[in-house]
Amino acid sequence: MRRLFLSLVSLAALAAPAAAKGKLTVYTYDSLVTQWGPGPVVKRNFEAECDCEVDFIAVADGVALLNRVKLEGTSTKADIVLGLDTNLTAEAKATGLFAPHGQVENINVPGGWSDDTFVPYDYSYFAVMYDTETLKTPPASLKELVEGDPSQKIVIQDPRTSTPGLGLLLWMKYVYGDQASDAWAKLKGRVLTVTPGWSESYSLFTKGEAPMVLSYTTSAAYHMVADKTERYQAASFEEGHYLQIEVAGITVNGAKNPLSQKFIAFMTGPGFQDAIPETNWMLPAGKTEKPLDPAFDRLVKPAKSLLMSPEEVQQNRKAWVDEWLAVMSR
Repeated sequence: MRRLFLSLVSLAALAAPAAAKGKLTVYTYDSLVTQWGPGPVVKRNFEAECDCEVDFIAVADGVALLNRVKLEGTSTKADIVLGLDTNLTAEAKATGLFAPHGQVENINVPGGWSDDTFVPYDYSYFAVMYDTETLKTPPASLKELVEGDPSQKIVIQDPRTSTPGLGLLLWMKYVYGDQASDAWAKLKGRVLTVTPGWSESYSLFTKGEAPMVLSYTTSAAYHMVADKTERYQAASFEEGHYLQIEVAGITVNGAKNPLSQKFIAFMTGPGFQDAIPETNWMLPAGKTEKPLDPAFDRLVKPAKSLLMSPEEVQQNRKAWVDEWLAVMSR
């Protein structure tokens, strides 16, 4: 009986699937891990390569993501933080919670890349998306948005929690400089509401609560490809559009996990990058094997690419957010 029992146990062990070799914990923003985001595809593709388990933990948006990691400090469970952007990288480095990424290939973003800690995985330009059925003449510049009809509302995001919200804050500061506070005071009358993150604001827009929303030039591709409609388009602004490059970094804790470096290298290749255009609706920042849908050729092409250095943003972000808050809370 003992021999029979041991034989049955051995057979059961052979029949059972092998346990995954290690686990990788990735903090990211909520829209990336939804069923229509790139998260499920990325998880499946990487797990097939690494024979491991990928655990995505969702946080509301990019700024909130950094805030959580700072709060957790050296006790964070994150191996990888995926969803910051260049407006946050200097501040993130200053925490001492991130490690150098080592050698990474296939990076392709506007202006090139030389950061030793963070690696880009996609990029796009911030834009005002508008509903062509309710807004026949969209603003053609940031100035027209600021000074336009207050009855034509826009939904924006909070720069304290959202990377698009921070992007608009920097866009306004880039164009208006010391006059940004006055510009916000004018724009305030057009703002229907300020949401914590992008998902909430875009949902209000598509439900018809407002004819405009702060989003991306690439958002128009989603509607053309997935929804088969030309209804929602991005307005082209004559001053140019602010660039967002989204990045991932390895935490100091994550540097002890050999899967972290493997994931960063995987992130710039087709297993990750091919999922970006039609799930995250951004432009790929690495090597792809699938061509972009022709709809991406029809997107707004900014007359000028606007971007502040990470160091300038780090030095001024708190003061500029306080300036925005003082106007919006009046």
